[in-house]
Amino acid sequence: MRGVLERMHRARRPPLHSLSPEQARAAYAAGADVLEVPRAVLARVEDLHIPARDGHALPARLYAPRTGAGLPLLLYLHGGGFTIGSIATHDVLCRELARLADCMVVSLDYRLAPEHPFPTASNDAWDALAWLAAHADRLGGDRTRLAVGGDSAGGTLAAVNAILARDAGLGLALQLLIYPGTTAHQDTASHQTFARDLVLEAEAIAWFFGHYVPARAEREDWRFAPLLAPDLEGVAPAWIGLAECDPLVDEGIEYADKLRAAGVAVDLEIYRGVTHEFIKMGRVIPEARQAHQHAASALRRAFDLE
Repeated sequence: MRGVLERMHRARRPPLHSLSPEQARAAYAAGADVLEVPRAVLARVEDLHIPARDGHALPARLYAPRTGAGLPLLLYLHGGGFTIGSIATHDVLCRELARLADCMVVSLDYRLAPEHPFPTASNDAWDALAWLAAHADRLGGDRTRLAVGGDSAGGTLAAVNAILARDAGLGLALQLLIYPGTTAHQDTASHQTFARDLVLEAEAIAWFFGHYVPARAEREDWRFAPLLAPDLEGVAPAWIGLAECDPLVDEGIEYADKLRAAGVAVDLEIYRGVTHEFIKMGRVIPEARQAHQHAASALRRAFDLE
């Protein structure tokens, strides 16, 4: 991990928060696969569109390790601070999850800020999950074995989706949360400890959230900060994977604690010595490959595949 950070420093690329959103998206996309594991070849990879509540057609990509019907289904929501990231930047990760978990994965291109500020991403994620629950059979999926997951901002969206699913009476097998953001004001100790030189910096977090939630009062909405949700009883079981050297690690632990206090089963893994974004560095970071396996095992257990 230290070697990766040193190479990033030597490259002297401008930090994302010094760029426009369009420039930052392009820069993130250009480097997205550099440290990834090889791209898995799957039996099915198909692009589709999912309708949002306002009629917008949300791009999505379906991954399946084999043909045939009845596969359990994971809705995956990519990271990127609600401002960058896409289906393409998380293509390799979604292929790995589909391959290792033997399940269908649908990756969603929810709309990004600042063009589409809060709560658009949250609404898009929920609209996609509700649509998949209603149309899984048409895709070859099993609507009775449905999960939601994501990393970073996508983990936030997945956690919110799990609460909305509980409220709607939609049963989920699992919420798969990879270093999710859960707090309103980024004021935990780890935000201070890991504020500099470790991939995700304090300035970048402020830049992301300034685009997505420009009104500070809106950050008290639990759809942005699920730690503020009044009640978590009855939400789906959780697998939570955190990076030790990450500004978000404390709020991830706090969310795991809050879920457990509400009687929710939680499997928490903290990967030592790694930073935010490590899950996409499997070519050089063994902990990333371990996390792929652990997340896939959690999905397989939740889907009754082992």
